[in-house]
Amino acid sequence: MNHKIVALSAWLLVLTAVASADPGMDAYNAEDYAKALALWKPLADQGNAEAQYGMAMLYDEGYGVPRDEAQAIFWYRKSAAQGYAAAQYNLGVAYDEGEGVPQDKAKAVEWYRLAANQGDVDAQYNLGVSYDDGEGIAEDNAEAAKWYRKAADQGDADAQFALGELYQKGDGVPADINQAKAWYKKAADQGSEDAESALEELEGDD
Repeated sequence: MNHKIVALSAWLLVLTAVASADPGMDAYNAEDYAKALALWKPLADQGNAEAQYGMAMLYDEGYGVPRDEAQAIFWYRKSAAQGYAAAQYNLGVAYDEGEGVPQDKAKAVEWYRLAANQGDVDAQYNLGVSYDDGEGIAEDNAEAAKWYRKAADQGDADAQFALGELYQKGDGVPADINQAKAWYKKAADQGSEDAESALEELEGDD
């Protein structure tokens, strides 16, 4: 389980959060993509990071414009260069999956880290996965646990499950079955079937 193929969750949350101040987002939410494009394009050309991100997502999804990964990456870069976390996260996904850019796990980690340091929960989780799997960076279970915990503390079920696994195995953290159970329960309460199964297995061993 990971967020590496879920490029939509973070940007939806971010753009919804600014919808009241963003007529382009209002148009987007109303599925009037032509209007969103008309509103975002001049702002994006003027350097507005949120509008640049909106342009990237239109091209990424092919909403109101032909789907164009190169244009999506162009606008993601513009926005990410200004520190827009969701754009940094999606650039990380692009490099992770090789979508619109050559696959480069190390660059994915760089972008995930920038977004994660700003509190982006999906980036924190993916950075944890990168450390856990040793993809794009040396495997480091302690760092994986650190980033999983940051995402888990924000309520991310996948991170809660992953942290539970680390406590169960004693990877990067001291082995602690009670901690494993606690994190599995948090994830299970959010509907994670894997966490529910893991919790039942641990409780069955008592």
